[in-house]
Amino acid sequence: MELSTADATYAADKFIDYFSNTGRIDEYLRTVKMDRIANQPMSLPGFGPEEDLFSDFDMHPEDMDIKVYAAGDKGGFSNEYFNERLQITMSHAFESSIPGKSLKWIVQETNSNKTIGFIRFGSPTINSKPRNDWLGATPELGRFNRHAIMGFIIVPTQPFGFNYLGGKLLAMLCCSHQAREQLNAKYNSDICLFETTSLYGSTKSSSQYDGLKPYMRYKGLTQSDFTPLLHDDIFHDLNKWFIARNGDKMLVKEDASSRKLKTQSKMISIIKKSLKSSSKLTDFTAAIKDAKNLTEQKRFYMSTYGFSNSREVILGTQDTLVKAENYDRFHIDSIVDWWRRKASRRYESLQNLGRLRTKLETWNTNPDEIDIIR
Repeated sequence: MELSTADATYAADKFIDYFSNTGRIDEYLRTVKMDRIANQPMSLPGFGPEEDLFSDFDMHPEDMDIKVYAAGDKGGFSNEYFNERLQITMSHAFESSIPGKSLKWIVQETNSNKTIGFIRFGSPTINSKPRNDWLGATPELGRFNRHAIMGFIIVPTQPFGFNYLGGKLLAMLCCSHQAREQLNAKYNSDICLFETTSLYGSTKSSSQYDGLKPYMRYKGLTQSDFTPLLHDDIFHDLNKWFIARNGDKMLVKEDASSRKLKTQSKMISIIKKSLKSSSKLTDFTAAIKDAKNLTEQKRFYMSTYGFSNSREVILGTQDTLVKAENYDRFHIDSIVDWWRRKASRRYESLQNLGRLRTKLETWNTNPDEIDIIR
């Protein structure tokens, strides 16, 4: 596909105008987030989705019981419940559906019957430098997908996360045998590798995933060379505009993974190709280069679920997983016990210092009081 110079200039200006108004990663994320929240339906006071989120901050961790529910299970929580409450909780925008594997977890504190966090598992990205370095070789793709899973969303409600180390609890739950067993049953897989990345890389020198050995270990920084995504309305309008000039055909296949990212990359490629003899190309190339500075290397973490030979099984040099000495520590009861001890010290320290947060933080009620990077 190639555009006329006039059309290519029009499309280039859409990118230039958008990214010229965003100077830092936190500004970019807040712009995208507030755009999403603006499209959320309004609720009557006392009847909004925030009423289902944990808010009893007088409760001590020792008095809490934790249970995990899969969204969409019959008789349980719906996918709509997951999506609506996650949207008002998490700082960055999320896509409600993704291709490949998908398992959504809602984490509850059962004594208050309130939600304390959200988890979404999915198929790992195809390429990752820290993972490649750890493996030391390239596995066969089908075998890798059978044994690996990624945590795309690991988000505690706030300030449960701040007061009680909620992010660490959710991260460890991802590494539990219950997670493996549910994924194995749903996809006829044999999961032995979990991976995730921090939301922020160079912006923050630490992550909620730090300090979680043996459950999860830091393995280095990812590479970063992609353009931030246009937010919803601008992207959808520009995508329709491209489709109309492409014989009503989409720029990428409908079932492609990371379809929005690939569609935007295709747009950029078409614009550059179509502007090759125009002075606008210099401005467009500079805008895209500056936009890439908004993205970051992210901190990469892995878990082998208490197996001693996950690497060998993924590479195909061994077929049978072998339990390591700490295998039993990956059961949920052991994980929650570990968390209670750590969370109790955290909670009591915040109480003594007068730093305990007692106001629920949601993007539909008090967005101006929320730090985008927290």
